[in-house]
Amino acid sequence: MPQKTRVLFLCTHNAVRSQMAEGLLRARHGDRFEAASAGTQPSRIDSRAIEAMEEIGIDISAQRSKSEQEFLGQRFDFVVTLCDGARTACPVFPGTRRTLHAPFPDPASEPDPGRRTDAFRSARDQLSEWIEATFGSPR
Repeated sequence: MPQKTRVLFLCTHNAVRSQMAEGLLRARHGDRFEAASAGTQPSRIDSRAIEAMEEIGIDISAQRSKSEQEFLGQRFDFVVTLCDGARTACPVFPGTRRTLHAPFPDPASEPDPGRRTDAFRSARDQLSEWIEATFGSPR
């Protein structure tokens, strides 16, 4: 069996965008990709991210927020930074075949509480489209 392509998604807190991206790639293309996520300042996974993903049938409730330090020394085919903070602060992962920067707005920073749920859904949908465009078709 061929080895899966390894992808690490990085964000500052590893609470929303990187968690969603990990779950999306694993659910949609887990036959070809091994997905992981981490943060430069990990906190905890946001329950609203879990809820937004559940709406499309993807369960990320067992995922946990991790530090990028847990992955230093590991080889990745792709390291993807999903926010400018992670791009600036992320360490170098020697042996990484390709580094991508795909910044997405943080839905948790939506100032209007009445629009926050929609912000999480929008982030999920934007990430889903990007993942399909980037990793969806066999290379």
